Amino acid sequence: MYVEDNSPNLGRHIIVEYYNCDPQIMNDVVLIEQFMVQAAKEAQATVVNSTFHHFSPFGVSGVVVIEESHLAIHTWPEYGYAAVDIFTCGSAVNPWICYKYLEKHFKAGYGSAMEMQRGQKHLLSRKDFEFAPKRDQDDPNAVKHNRNIWFTDRDENIALSLRHTGDVLFREQSPYQKVQILETYAYGKALTIDGMFMTTEKDEYVYHEMISHVPVLSHKNVKNVLVIGGGDGGTVREVLRHKSVEKVTMVEIDDAVVRACKEYLPNIASAFDDPRLELIIGDGIDYVAKAADNTYDLIIVDGSDPVGPAKGLFSDEFYQNIYRSLNENGVMVAQGESPRFNQHAFVDLRRCFSNVFGKDKVWNYFFFVPTYPSGMWSFALCSKGSVDPVHNVEVEALEKFSEEHGLRYYNGHIHKAAFATPNFVKSLLNG
Repeated sequence: MYVEDNSPNLGRHIIVEYYNCDPQIMNDVVLIEQFMVQAAKEAQATVVNSTFHHFSPFGVSGVVVIEESHLAIHTWPEYGYAAVDIFTCGSAVNPWICYKYLEKHFKAGYGSAMEMQRGQKHLLSRKDFEFAPKRDQDDPNAVKHNRNIWFTDRDENIALSLRHTGDVLFREQSPYQKVQILETYAYGKALTIDGMFMTTEKDEYVYHEMISHVPVLSHKNVKNVLVIGGGDGGTVREVLRHKSVEKVTMVEIDDAVVRACKEYLPNIASAFDDPRLELIIGDGIDYVAKAADNTYDLIIVDGSDPVGPAKGLFSDEFYQNIYRSLNENGVMVAQGESPRFNQHAFVDLRRCFSNVFGKDKVWNYFFFVPTYPSGMWSFALCSKGSVDPVHNVEVEALEKFSEEHGLRYYNGHIHKAAFATPNFVKSLLNG
């Protein structure tokens, strides 16, 4: 199996398959990058570069470039399977050491591999050519390991990738979902849940300002607020800027999200100590079902996409309970999905809101977040009473609020413009 130093070949190439691996490891780009790099080092290879991508919801691809060639991988977590390619030049690096290391650390049930001898010297003739002198191998700067690790949020048609440092600041598989905090290069720290971007330091203000200030300033006298979800804390941070607000009740199902954001996204989670906030770790759907009638001036449904624990936030029964819990002039704002990325959910939600509140009491408004699929996203504002977010607002007052609080996205003109509906969205809703 092993080739001696006097091998007649230029390189050794083993094609590897690992079966019955730990699915969690197979879907963890950070661990796989670490294991692949360390496997190369265990074989005494010199690592030059590592480039790895995670694909939502499943799968990791990557390559470790070594001075002696490369190690490459693609995983299928849903099958506990990994396909690995290990190529080493010369006889100084033994690829079978990499094989054994990865088999152990992937927790593979078993593996199989075959070796090919590459570059048979008896078929080759050496060419003389000028080349740069060999670097001094004692120079500590001679070889630098560059890491390129990517987190990719995608469906079958659209993907967004952000490069990150490769170090996961927070990782926890809660009873509900997988929660992670990553350090990205372009957008700072990012919260991801089940392989999807939720928020980042660099663009979070867009979502949180628009979900909060549009309904509060449209209503003009919000005192009692209920927030369903919003575990990162950004929504309550913005709501609590308003002096009229006397109490905010926030119901978040997953304590892991709150803990992660308090520790690693403190600028977003800055209002958790506000005495006006009551934080409840619990099921928001159940909470609304049991809530008293005619209670809240404003209910904000700050949920994620219709998967996992957020799936119930997309039901008629849930919004009927929301309607019942609002007082006679109450308003609701809900995450409305993207008319470009998730058309069916966007249309279905609008139909649901219209059935519950009345067609003329529902307004979609739009905003733009670079790290959300397609960039274009929406909220839906629903009014139980006389609140009209388009015609009964004063731009000058909204501008003044924005300036006083140093807001970065929302202002009076953005408020008005956000309710302008593109023609393709009109066609969706009228179809």
